[in-house]
Amino acid sequence: MSEQALRLGTRRSKLAMAQSGQVADAVSRVTGQPVELVEITTYGDVSRENLAQIGGTGVFVTALREALVRGEVDFAVHSLKDLPTAQPENLALAAVPVREDVRDVLVARDGLTFEQLPDGARVGTGSPRRMAQLNAYARSHGVSIETVAIRGNVDTRIGYVHSGELDAVVLAAAGLNRIGRIDEVTDFLSVDTVLPAPGQGALAIECAADNADLVAALAELDDPFTRAAVTAERSLLAALEAGCSAPVGAYADLLADGQIVKEMRLRGVVGMTDGSTLVQLSTTGPVPETHDQAMSLGRELAAEMLAKGAAGLMGERAL
Repeated sequence: MSEQALRLGTRRSKLAMAQSGQVADAVSRVTGQPVELVEITTYGDVSRENLAQIGGTGVFVTALREALVRGEVDFAVHSLKDLPTAQPENLALAAVPVREDVRDVLVARDGLTFEQLPDGARVGTGSPRRMAQLNAYARSHGVSIETVAIRGNVDTRIGYVHSGELDAVVLAAAGLNRIGRIDEVTDFLSVDTVLPAPGQGALAIECAADNADLVAALAELDDPFTRAAVTAERSLLAALEAGCSAPVGAYADLLADGQIVKEMRLRGVVGMTDGSTLVQLSTTGPVPETHDQAMSLGRELAAEMLAKGAAGLMGERAL
């Protein structure tokens, strides 16, 4: 490959720049080419509206994808959970690197854990998925919390706690890890308590589908287990027809017998944001070896969830 720098399209947020910088280093290593970051402002970055109202998943992705299609950048890095489930034919999801911590975390005042929050605690999150599960968990433990819809970057969100406006906020562990602020976490929420968003903690590296050399080079960063897991999670999401505004959590993990990975377990949840109703199911099967096998794992669990009443919970989805 020539010494020409590869152009990596990234959002401008501190988190996006941090994760893109890490990918740039890795791509430089596998290609032997320098990588330069090209900052792109997306609609999701400038709009102050609630995420669910401005169209959910695609708002951070569209501008990056348009830059790819126009040839202004060679490849782009996304948080996988921001990607719409349908993949455009002219773009290749070239790599899904090894996944970060998938968990949601609590950053609370006075070092409080979720169990220690006082009755009526105000907990901030922009995610209906988190609201549904936090409210359900609080309910099952006889605690009342008030979930407050917030948005903004990590600094803004944690700032609500420091200013006393909120008792706690819930964020993704992966994001705090990537910007070096994981020490501010006061409680890691187990996936048994709160299932993450489909694809949470994973990155997606995308480039033009017809750039065969780059597709092949980027593929060296792909982690097959992570890809199989997030493919199953996103297939579940797609089959539930859930955009960002429908509270869907999903997590696929590998079940090992000693050192040998035997099976993949996929868990899914959908619920009302007040936590009054949750449909939560899981399925276990052989580790998917193809894209189609991973997709069918997700579709099968979605069908079971719909049969158990998930469809009735989708009514609050804003179209």
